[in-house]
Amino acid sequence: MFVNQDQNAPLREDVRLLGEELGSVLREQAGEPLFETVETIRQAAVESRGQGEMQVGRLRELLDPLDDETLLEVARAFSQFLNLANIAEQRHRERLHRHHQRFPGDPDTDQGLRQVLAKLKRAGVDQDRIRAVLDELSVELVLTAHPTEVTRRTLIRKYDQIADLLAGLDRPDLTGEEVEDLRRHLREQILSAWSTDEIRRERPTPVDEAKWGFATIEQSLWRAVPDSMRKVEAELARAGLEPLPADWVPVRFASWMGGDRDGNPNVTAAVTRNVLLLARWMAADLYLRDVENLLADLSMHRASDELLARTGPSHEPYRLLLRQVRDRLRITRAQLEARVNGNPEPAGEGYTSGAQLSGELALIDRSLRAVGLAAIADGQLKDTLRRLNCFGITLLRLDIRQESTRHSDALDAITRYLGLGSYAHWDEPTRQRFLLAELENRRPLVDDAFYQSEFCDDDVRQVLETCGVIAEQGPEGLGAYVISMARASSDVLAVMLLQKIAGVREPMRVVPLFETLDDLNNAGDIMHTLLEIPSYRQRVAGGQEIMIGYSDSAKDAGFLGAAWAQFRAQERLTGIFREHGIPLTLFHGRGGSISRGGSPTRMALLSQPPGSVAGRIRVTEQGEMIRFKYGRPSVAAYNLEQYVAATLEATLMPPAEPRAEWRAAMDRLTEVSVNSYREVVRDDPALVGYLRTVTPETELSRLALGSRPARRKPGGGVETLRAIPWVFAWTQIRLMLPAWLGTGAALERALENSEDTATLHAMSEEWPFFQGAVDMLEMVLAKADTRVASWYEERLTGEQELLRLGEVLRQRLARTVDALHRLTGRDSLLDNNPVMRWSIRVRDPYTDPLHLLQAELMARLRDRETDPVLESALMVTIAGIAAGMRNTG
Repeated sequence: MFVNQDQNAPLREDVRLLGEELGSVLREQAGEPLFETVETIRQAAVESRGQGEMQVGRLRELLDPLDDETLLEVARAFSQFLNLANIAEQRHRERLHRHHQRFPGDPDTDQGLRQVLAKLKRAGVDQDRIRAVLDELSVELVLTAHPTEVTRRTLIRKYDQIADLLAGLDRPDLTGEEVEDLRRHLREQILSAWSTDEIRRERPTPVDEAKWGFATIEQSLWRAVPDSMRKVEAELARAGLEPLPADWVPVRFASWMGGDRDGNPNVTAAVTRNVLLLARWMAADLYLRDVENLLADLSMHRASDELLARTGPSHEPYRLLLRQVRDRLRITRAQLEARVNGNPEPAGEGYTSGAQLSGELALIDRSLRAVGLAAIADGQLKDTLRRLNCFGITLLRLDIRQESTRHSDALDAITRYLGLGSYAHWDEPTRQRFLLAELENRRPLVDDAFYQSEFCDDDVRQVLETCGVIAEQGPEGLGAYVISMARASSDVLAVMLLQKIAGVREPMRVVPLFETLDDLNNAGDIMHTLLEIPSYRQRVAGGQEIMIGYSDSAKDAGFLGAAWAQFRAQERLTGIFREHGIPLTLFHGRGGSISRGGSPTRMALLSQPPGSVAGRIRVTEQGEMIRFKYGRPSVAAYNLEQYVAATLEATLMPPAEPRAEWRAAMDRLTEVSVNSYREVVRDDPALVGYLRTVTPETELSRLALGSRPARRKPGGGVETLRAIPWVFAWTQIRLMLPAWLGTGAALERALENSEDTATLHAMSEEWPFFQGAVDMLEMVLAKADTRVASWYEERLTGEQELLRLGEVLRQRLARTVDALHRLTGRDSLLDNNPVMRWSIRVRDPYTDPLHLLQAELMARLRDRETDPVLESALMVTIAGIAAGMRNTG
C-alpha cells in the first residue's frame, strides 16, 4: 500500500474527511453563523502559524466579542476536531501496523518479533537459548486508573465506531454506493458525538474505574491476547523454533483499580472486596461465551479413551463435557452475582480455581490431538486456553498499594495497646528486631479486644481490614502488595507482619516502591539489609519484585536526574540479587508523559541496565495510554507483540555496560540538572504562585478525572501535589516544565567543553539509555510553545514576580531547545520523526484557539467564582487541549 508512496497521505485524507463531516454537522446543528465564526478563527490560526509567529491580537479580536454561550460552542468545535484527529491518527497506526506485517523489511517499520529473531540469528544466539527464555518469559501489564481517561466512555464507544468506519473506507473494492453508505454512517456518528456532553459531570468511584478496566478487557484484550499469540507463534515457526505449549502466553494483566489506596480514602476494604468479586463475575461471563461457541463447534464424535472415561459412551462426547462446564460456569456467575449484591448464594458447585476449568478444557485439547483433530484443537479451543492462562478465572490480579506510614501507624497502635511502647518512635534496628521476632512467633499478636479499643481508629482499622480481605480472597486473584514511599527495611517486614496478624495463609508478595531521589539512591542498601536476614532470604528465594517510581522521582529531581537515579538503582539491585542467586523482577511505574517515564516500548526496555530485564518485566499502563495502546484489538495485539519482542531482545542482546567516561558525564550532567531544577521548583518563592495563577492547576480539581484526590494532603505547596496534576497543569499551557527543566542547563554546561561535547555525541550514538532520553526530550520540546505560555501570563497576572519567573522559564526553555539542536545537529525538532512533527503541526491551529479561550475563561471565572456555562466551557478546553497534546499527565 505504501511502497514508493507518501505513507502519511492516507492520514491527511482521513483528517480532511473528518473535518469536512464535522463542518457539516456544525452547520446543521449550530447554524451558519457559528460555523463561520469557527472557520474564521481556524483560518486566522492557520495563517498565523504559517507566518511562523502567532498573531495573537487577531485571534483575540475574534474571541473577545463572543458571549459565554458562544465561547462554549466554539470550544466544543475545536475540541471535537482534535478528538477526531486522534481517531484518524490511531487508525493510521493500525494501517502502519498492517504495513509492518506485509513489509517487515521496510526500514521505516518498527522492530517486531520477526526482526528480533533475525537479529538474534545473525548474532549467533542458539535456538535452545531462545526457547529457554521464551519458556520463562513474563510480561505483566498493570492497568491503573490515574490519570484516568479524560474522555467519557460514552464518547469512546462512538469514537471506536468512527474508527471502524474509517477502516471500512480503506477497502479498495468499495462501490460508489458503499462509500456513500459508509460516509452517511460516519456523519451520523460525528453528529451523535457532537450531541453528547463531553464532560463527565460526576467523579468516578474506584468501582467505576475498575469497571472501565474490565471493559477494556472485554472489548479489546479478550480478542487481542489470542490474536497476538497466533502472530507470535507464526513468527517462531517461521524462524524454525519448536512450538511452545498450546496454552503458552507470556503476557498477563494486573490492576490497581480498586486496590490502590495510596492517598485515596475512597478505596476501602469493602471496595477492594467488591472489585475482586466483580472481576471474577466478568471472567465467568466471558468464559461462558467462549464455551457456548465451543459447544456450537465441537460436534465431532471421535474422542480419546481418557475423555470417554469421563463422559461415558456418546456420539457427541465433547458437547457432553462442555455442557457440564457451561452449567458450572453459570453457577459460578450466579454465586458471584449474589455475593456482590449481598444475596443468598444459589446452591451448586462453581469454579473456585483456574486449575479446575483449565483441567477440563485441557482434557478436550488432549483428546482432539490424540484422535487426529489437532487442527480443531488449534482453533477456538486454543484461544480459550490462552485466555485462561492469561486472565485466569479472576480476570486480573489485583495489586494492593498503601503508603508506608499507614503501616507504621497501625503497628504503633498495636505496640501501644500491648504496652510495648511506641513503634513510631523506635529506631530502625529496634523495629527490625520486633518485626522479625513476631514473624516467627506462633501466638497471635493481638486479641479481639484490640479492635474495640481506643487505639484502633478508622485508619488503623482500614489497614487491618484490607489485610483481612487478602486473607479471605486467597492468592489467585491477588498480585503484589506495593508499599509506596518505602524508605527502610522495616517497611517491607511491617507488611509481612500485618498479613500474618490478619491470618493470611498464602501472603501476597511484598513489593517496596522506591520513588524519590533519596529513596532510589538508598534502594540497594535497603534490599541488601533485608537479604542479610536468613529468614527473609528464605522467603524470597523464588524471586523478589521491586518497583521503581518514575513520577515522584521526576517531580523531586527533574527528568534527567530521576532517569539516572532510576538507572543506577536498577543496576545495583540487579547486581545484589544476582550475587544471592535470587530472581529479580523490576516493576516500572511509568506514566504516559516523558516526565513520568513514558516512552515507546522497545526504547524503554532496551534502555534499561544490562541484565535487569532477564526475561521478566512488570509495567504500569496508565489512564489514557490504556485506550491508545489497548483500546482497539488490532492495536492491542501489535503492542503485546512489541512487549514480547522487546523483552526477548533486552534479555538476550542487552545493551553494553556504559563506559566509565559516560558514567562520569552523567554524574556531572545530573548534578547540574538537579540543582537547576530545584532552584526553581524548591527555592523560587514565585513558583507556587505561578503554578496556581498562570496554569489551570486549581481549575483541574473541577474536572471529574478520577476517584483519587489531586493532593496527598490538603493545602501545602508543590510537595503535596501529586505528579499527575503537576504534569497536567504545565502541559495545558504548553510549557511542559517537568520534562525539560534542569536538563537544558546540564546540556548547555557540557556543550561548553569540547571534550564533554565529544562524550555526549558518543553517548547519543552508542548508549540506548542516553539515546532514549534525548529522543523523548526532543519529542516533548516539539510540543512546547513559549508563546502560548505567555498568553496565559498576559491575561491572568500582572504580578511582577510571576512575570519575572515566566520570562525566566521561557528563556530556559529556549536555551534547552538550542542545546538540543547543538547536540543532535538537526535544525528543527523531530526532523527524524516526520509523522510526529506533522501530527503536532496539524493540531496547532485547533489548540491555539483553545489555549486563548482557556485563559479567557479562567480570568472570567476567577472574577465570577462560579458560572455553569463558563465552567463547562473551561472543562471542554482542558479536555480539548489534552486531546491535542495526546496527554494529560
